[in-house]
Parts: sequence; C-alpha cells; structure tokens
Amino acid sequence: MAGERVTSNDVARLAGVSQSAVSRYYSTGNLVSTKAGEKIKQAAEQLGYRPNVLARSLITGRSRMIGLVVAYLENYFYPEVVERLSKALQDQGYHVLVFISSPASVVENVDQITQEILDYQVDGIVLASATMSSELAARCHAHGVPIVLFNRLQDDPRLSTVTSDNHGGGRKLAELLVSLGHERFGYIAGYEGASTQRDREAGFREGLEASGHRLFAREVGNFRYDEAQAAARRMFTGPERPDAVFVCNDHMAFAVMDVLRYELGLRIPDDVSVVGFDDVPPARWPAYSLTTFRQDVDDMVAETLRTLMESVNGAGGVPRRVVLDGFLVQRATTRRAPTSAT
Repeated sequence: MAGERVTSNDVARLAGVSQSAVSRYYSTGNLVSTKAGEKIKQAAEQLGYRPNVLARSLITGRSRMIGLVVAYLENYFYPEVVERLSKALQDQGYHVLVFISSPASVVENVDQITQEILDYQVDGIVLASATMSSELAARCHAHGVPIVLFNRLQDDPRLSTVTSDNHGGGRKLAELLVSLGHERFGYIAGYEGASTQRDREAGFREGLEASGHRLFAREVGNFRYDEAQAAARRMFTGPERPDAVFVCNDHMAFAVMDVLRYELGLRIPDDVSVVGFDDVPPARWPAYSLTTFRQDVDDMVAETLRTLMESVNGAGGVPRRVVLDGFLVQRATTRRAPTSAT
C-alpha cells in the first residue's frame, strides 16, 4: 500500500533471501555473498528501502555517529573543519553530530553537552572547544567514550591530541616582524584558558626575546570579533602605538584591521603591519590579503580521523600526541618598516 514503510522483510522477499541476510548486508556488507548482496541492493533500490540506522545501532552496540564539540562557528576555521571532518567520517561510514557550546555559561553547558553526548551514544568525540576541553573530556573519558582533542592540548596523559605547531608558528611570526625592522610589537590574545592562545603567545614572546626585543603592548580579544575590535581601539588610540601587531587568530585579525582602517584611519601596512594565525579563506581575499601562519586543515583532519578510528576500534593503545607543521604565508599586510631618521 502506498505510504507504508518498506521493511527489511519486504526487501528479503523481493530479493529471494532471508531477512537475516539483509540485516547482515547493511550491518557489515561483507557477510553475504556477492550475488546475494547484488540482489539485496537491487531490491532495496526498487522498493526505496533505507535501513533504520538507530535500530541497527541497538543490535550492534555502535551508533556510527561521532560527536564534534565546537564553541562557535563564526571563525571560518571551524566550518572548514566541520565540513572536511564530516566528509572524511562519512567515507568511513560515520556521521557527525555537531554540539555547540556557549562560552558565556561554560559550567552549565558541560553538564548539558555531556548528557547529550551520552544520550546519543556516540562512538567517539572530537573536542574542539577551548572553553570546556578539560572537564568535558574527563567526564566523557570516564564513561568510556574515545576522545581526540583537536588543535588544543591538555595535561591529562590519557587524552590523544592533534595540533598544529602553535608555539613554532608564533615564533616564526615574531621573527618575520623583527626581520622587517619593526620596533614596537603588539599582541592581541585569544581566550586565556586555551592552549592555542598560550602556545602562540609564548612562541611570539620567545621569538622577540631571541632578537633582543620585548612586547610593547598587549590586549585580550577572547577569539571574539567584537572583543577584538575593542582591544584594537584600546591598543591603538594611546599616545604611542605599536608599529606591528600579532593577532592570535585570523578571525580577530579581520576585526582589528577593520578598526584600524575604518575607525582610526591607519594604513595597513604603511602605519602598522598586521599578522594573524590560521589562514582561513578570507585571509586570501584582496580586501584583507592577510599575512598569517597556515594550519593545514587536511593534515589535521587526517590525523584526527586516524587517531579516533584507532580508539573506536579498540586499537588505540597509548594516547597519541600529534604536532603538525604549518607555514608562514606573506601577503599585503606586512612590509619593511621605514628606517628612523638619525
């Protein structure tokens, strides 16, 4: 009858096989003969049959779902990660559930998101939220859910992590600005509790100090566009301002550039050089053309997938700590500083 749900029994009757054969075909795909599998596939297509993924998960004990926890999607870096990780997981027969955490109420959200993750019985978690990495990771790990921290570190030795070389990237940006002859260096920090923020700043300071320089000015933007705007206003409206500034990620760097250009009337890079971190797509747009340190999203996703699948399949062993190289991309927001008159 039109409108009735097609079942695996219907497929079995049309294909001339048992219902258990249909179940095995959709559970693993390799426990039926090639001939039987082809009959099942043709019958399913003819009837418009789609297997019930949730019902099958009750039998196998595997949901075939991975939880991805991110703090926000305003930063172009994370939609790119979600897209590429989702595709990579789909190629492995998994689907991604995205959980958005609100930085404004971290404690309450840890409880809520932990419960949601456990309710969905995800097979694993990729944790890319700086504000709740430690507590959420510990809680889910205690329930036996495999976890990989994406582009952030924790001191917990039980957790696997995949990051870019945030410290090395910060140092290379310092070395670039020093080589261009700048003297007054500003830094606009991200969220203070994030390992990415900590490591990028430490590398930047180390690079300055190795050349006999120090940080001239520092503000905090918390990885938020509006807070980065406010940080730029504070840093660049005083009697003396930096002639170069490292902004902890590209998302904030765009906010800083907009304030410098359109509110304060400063020229980039003539009055001030600006550098960021990530190399998200808008950094390549002519309107920004931002000098930045590129994180290789493809490599990060590939290592995250490998690490997670090893844990999900029970072959994880010792937690992995993967640090991937990035590289400096010079564009139009940096130039050699003019030589001071003597």
